Amino acid sequence: MKLILRYALLFIPLLSLAQLKSPSEFLGYELGTQFTRHHEVVDYYKYLAEAEPQRMNLVEYGKTNERRPLLLATISSKENMKNLENIRLEHMKGLNGEGSPNKAIVWLSYNVHGNESVSTEASMQTIYDLLTGKSSYLEDIVVMIDPCINPDGRDRYVNWYNQFKNTPNQVDPNSKEHHENWWSGRSNHYMFDLNRDWAWLTQVESQQRLKQFNKWLPHVHVDFHEQGVDNPYYFAPASEPFHEVITDFQREFQITIGKNHAKYFDENGWFYFTKEVFDLLYPSYGDTYPTYSGGIGMTYEQGGSGRAGLGIITSIGDTLTLKDRIAHHHTTGLSTVEVAANHVSKLNDEFKKFYLKKDYKYKNYVLNGNPDKLEALANLLSKHEIEYQVGENNTIKGYKYTTGKSGTLNSTKNSLVISSDQPKSTLVKVLFEPMAKLSDSVTYDITAWSLPYAYGLDAVATETSLSKTYPPQNDTKYGVFENDSYAYLADWNSMKDAQFLAELLRNKVRVRYAHKPFTLDGFAHERGTLIITKSDNKHLKDFNGILRTASIKHSKNILSTNTGFVESGKDFGSSYVDVIQSLNIAVLSGEPTSTLRFGEIWNFFEQQLDYPVSVLDEDYFGRVDLNTYDILILPDGWGYNSFLSKHIKAKIKDWVKQGGKLIVMGGAIDALTASDKDFTLKEKEIKKDSTNTIESFDISEREQIKSAITGAIFKATVDNTNPLAYGYDDTYFTLKLGDRAYNYLENGSAVYLSEGANKPVSGFAGSEAQKKIAETLIFGTENMGRGQIIYMVDNPLFRGFWENGKLFFANALFMVK
Repeated sequence: MKLILRYALLFIPLLSLAQLKSPSEFLGYELGTQFTRHHEVVDYYKYLAEAEPQRMNLVEYGKTNERRPLLLATISSKENMKNLENIRLEHMKGLNGEGSPNKAIVWLSYNVHGNESVSTEASMQTIYDLLTGKSSYLEDIVVMIDPCINPDGRDRYVNWYNQFKNTPNQVDPNSKEHHENWWSGRSNHYMFDLNRDWAWLTQVESQQRLKQFNKWLPHVHVDFHEQGVDNPYYFAPASEPFHEVITDFQREFQITIGKNHAKYFDENGWFYFTKEVFDLLYPSYGDTYPTYSGGIGMTYEQGGSGRAGLGIITSIGDTLTLKDRIAHHHTTGLSTVEVAANHVSKLNDEFKKFYLKKDYKYKNYVLNGNPDKLEALANLLSKHEIEYQVGENNTIKGYKYTTGKSGTLNSTKNSLVISSDQPKSTLVKVLFEPMAKLSDSVTYDITAWSLPYAYGLDAVATETSLSKTYPPQNDTKYGVFENDSYAYLADWNSMKDAQFLAELLRNKVRVRYAHKPFTLDGFAHERGTLIITKSDNKHLKDFNGILRTASIKHSKNILSTNTGFVESGKDFGSSYVDVIQSLNIAVLSGEPTSTLRFGEIWNFFEQQLDYPVSVLDEDYFGRVDLNTYDILILPDGWGYNSFLSKHIKAKIKDWVKQGGKLIVMGGAIDALTASDKDFTLKEKEIKKDSTNTIESFDISEREQIKSAITGAIFKATVDNTNPLAYGYDDTYFTLKLGDRAYNYLENGSAVYLSEGANKPVSGFAGSEAQKKIAETLIFGTENMGRGQIIYMVDNPLFRGFWENGKLFFANALFMVK
């Protein structure tokens, strides 16, 4: 009897494995024959967690804008799962050079781009196999799986595809099911590219995910993607440029993993490529950010994306199916875990070495500037768990960002100090370095992002070590002012000020602002200062309460005054003091615009400014009465030439002439203004060299880069007497994404590249591109009839992280009259 019982006990684990349903069994269709909706994916992961509670943990770490759950599954052996928190703590001791970990952490991230939909399908097969046939990998490995980083985008694609596909499906690439609409499934709810948001954390998905990521800081992180239909599979090692902080081991281990993948792909006769296209430089990707956090970060790219559907004929006549795509991602996922399982000790040793004290050139970054901008930067650093301190009263010598050479900065207790002597020192260097070193000028993304420039702060990078002080503490009491004053004054020089104004306007508070500097009660006030008078707001029963609530919410320090009679400047009743009206604002969407650029504006209004905006689609724009709106925004895009018919263009111009305000951005500018005498803005023309030369075919890409600007920072001049530039100093560091160039406006050039400012202070710009942008407009205004046109050649809202550009956009809305 005991013998029978012993054998029965041996078969229980096998019975458990046999009973665990595969994705196909659970979903009721063979994986790869349909796209799985997100709620069905969630159901399968919940099923696995319930069926395998001793080997799997599933947490909902957040929700998307559209209220879909974000999941993180953790799987390992039973023994490891019992000891999971101790494994995590022992691993994280490595940040201080301590601990004796003996497990490796592998994190697999799927579907950051919603219409790169194969990866979530592959994740289900991968986790199933790790819990069944490949469970031996889990003895020394903890695997974390995020099955869908971007559920909103994924469901947008899957629902669209299910709506338009043929039955069962059509492999003809011309068929509707292979051509998504303007708003594809790639982006999240606000049309942001989540794969470029790891460092900037502008989106809720990124913010919530990073909290989990920072708890573990995995040894290996894979970001699963798709590319064009005709491309073979891409996996590590990555291409140059590699950032200089990437260690020899991180480079070598990418090769180790790549060779293991190649073994399986070779066995199956699958095509692949490595060391091309996808570099490791820009810090906000799902491969670079984990790399700068001590891991092996990698991108895997399967051919297909939103065009492939369930199956498509490629350019060489082969048929690429969803099953094929699943098989490839499934193979590299398991291969990654396998390699990690074979190198646990090395991964732990190298992770600990990564966090040893670094001898970086710059020991500290010291920043001065607007307190609101310093606070905004401090908030970002906190999300990354980067330590910072306040300064001391002394003079700091080092590289001065505003001049691009050696200089000094007077540090005070209001300064922000970020030391490179901390666990996150590598990430600090990457985010704050004045100029990233480029091993290759041909890159996949922007080459400059330094946070002092992005936040508009005066900064010095010093080679000197500084004594550590406590983090800044804000003990200012807001909402304290005299209730019976004649007026209340608030400064205007940050995004927080714009948020404060927006809240007042939403609550029907009448606000005025000054076009000229003035002095009152011994205090100097600059252009743009908000003036909120008691007499203007007699219609509000709880005027003081509304004002107090808004000042506390937005940490606004308000000054009270008992008179509108200024000591110098213009009195409050002067024509130089304007009323800010409540505005009806519209933004164009649809085919003429870029989804990303439209999304930045949409997100700005709803998640940052918190002010209503109407979205007008190009499909019915011609039927809209523009007189309903005070402001119309035309986002950057490539389709304006076809959209701006003679009728539509005349309609917009007539509306402006009657008093409308038009904000034109990027690619919309040329389509609107070209060959039209009503606009004074003209594209800059460059005389091309007529020399007839022959170039080697192999070096043509290198020649083309001479005319490119791959996301570089330039020092621009600001005319802060122009309402578009209220609240700014006389310089602004602009991020240029290309060589689009326009001549100065005769009147109204608010921000521009002055003589000699065409060389980047950070990032790469080709020699021909530098010539083209010399002495050109960045932002400007011109009158047309009773209305205004605001030109934004560069993008002040780029990816939501260029913090110092946002006030320009707010000025365009509220200050330009």
